[in-house]
Amino acid sequence: MSERILVIDDEGKMRRVLEMSLSEQGYNIYLAESGEEGIKVLQEKDVDLVIADMKMPGIDGLKVLERAKELDPDCPVILMTAYGTVETAVKAMKEGAYDYILKPFELEEMNVLVQKALRLTRVIRENRALKEELKGRYEFQNIVGRSRLMQDVFKFINQVAPTASTVFIYGETGTGKELVARAIHYQSPRREEPFVPVNCAAIPETLLESELFGYVKGAFTGAHMNKIGRFETAHRGTIFLDEIGDMPMSLQAKILRVLQEKSFEKVGGTESVKVDVRIIAATNTDLKTALNKGTFREDLYYRLNVFPVYLPPLRERKEDISLLAHYFLKRYNKVFGKDIKEISPEFIELLLEHHWPGNVRELENIMERAIVLAAGSILKPEVLSFYVKKGDKAGLWKGANYSAAKERVMDSFEKDYLTHLLKTAHGNISEASRIAQIDRKNLYQKLKERNIDSSEFK
Repeated sequence: MSERILVIDDEGKMRRVLEMSLSEQGYNIYLAESGEEGIKVLQEKDVDLVIADMKMPGIDGLKVLERAKELDPDCPVILMTAYGTVETAVKAMKEGAYDYILKPFELEEMNVLVQKALRLTRVIRENRALKEELKGRYEFQNIVGRSRLMQDVFKFINQVAPTASTVFIYGETGTGKELVARAIHYQSPRREEPFVPVNCAAIPETLLESELFGYVKGAFTGAHMNKIGRFETAHRGTIFLDEIGDMPMSLQAKILRVLQEKSFEKVGGTESVKVDVRIIAATNTDLKTALNKGTFREDLYYRLNVFPVYLPPLRERKEDISLLAHYFLKRYNKVFGKDIKEISPEFIELLLEHHWPGNVRELENIMERAIVLAAGSILKPEVLSFYVKKGDKAGLWKGANYSAAKERVMDSFEKDYLTHLLKTAHGNISEASRIAQIDRKNLYQKLKERNIDSSEFK
């Protein structure tokens, strides 16, 4: 859709010249011969840019600017005048004008200014739309679950999000700990500030301190400049310390200080850095065992454990499996341009029988693959034969189960190939062996093993 520009000028010739020039650039142009008429257009139309004369009878350009910003703060306004002074230019910019241009001007100069203003508008609106999309995605209402255990989680998020309290999330891998952490952030007063996730287990111990707290120039070999750490990046926002149980003892003391004093020193530095950060931590390990072993500080544990929340594994909330499956069906239908309308009861039964060691993340992966492979409008259990074997309680990708799954894939592929081959050869085994370039006797044996009757294709 072409961008829409409103031109407001009491001089008819200027309106016509700008209309012709900007129309040639592919823009849709609205014209107004007074400030009053221009404001009326702004109230009735969606406008991407305003170009207004500064000096007009009645409502002048500065008043138009003021009203335009009230109606749409993202809409840039370019002001024109033949009576330019430094004072009026400064005032216009202070009031929020995108730019200021003196009459007479070259049309090319105006065209360049318009392009820059509209480019800025696109960036601002795209960023706002992305932020709203992220906010909606991580609102707790969009964390799927109707089980009693998940309703307790929703209630907790609703209660703790408005506070600045530290939260500790417990749960197995794949239960959605980061999703809950983001939901808490986006429901909190800090929602407009950064959410900074850190996987403590994924960053080597030698690098974790500098990643979290930054470093000063010369702190170590290769430190050629100062670097801001994750805590500074999260200032006024939220930092999510995932897998904190894997954090070395030496760093735990610095985390404790941030919690207690809201300050830290960068690696190699002596100056104290103050931060306002909410900490949400998570672990999939039993920290009480770590306390007994002496691998996790007791004082840090109690500082973090202000508001603990337990995320149940999927096997403890099986009533959510069907709901989650339909949620992922809707999502991946959209992603892959599919139109699968239903999930068969047999398909759901197979999901319910599985142990789900990878929890919601594993279910999402299975649904994504199933939707990619599925044909037709109903998701049937056949598409799961590669992944979930009925009665399989040990997991999908472990040892013999993986081998069995691979064998089923190859068997299914070969059966489909032989069927297609016989259709092409109209049931003639000699012709089929010639096309496939395999011995006729071997082909006959393969058909026999898979109970395929060549006569059905004649």
